[in-house]
Amino acid sequence: MRLGGRRRAKVDYNLVSTRNWEDEPALAAAFWNERIGPMDEKQRREVELHLPSITNE
Repeated sequence: MRLGGRRRAKVDYNLVSTRNWEDEPALAAAFWNERIGPMDEKQRREVELHLPSITNE
């Protein structure tokens, strides 16, 4: 989020995913792809749960 990322968490029946409707800055996208993308499912879920939720908007 500090890099200008605009991803939001989608939690539905304990399944967690992310949504991104807007282009995010290249630095934020690169960080996600390099650092978060390669994580295993459990680690990535922990990170995604810290994102703002789409239901909070």
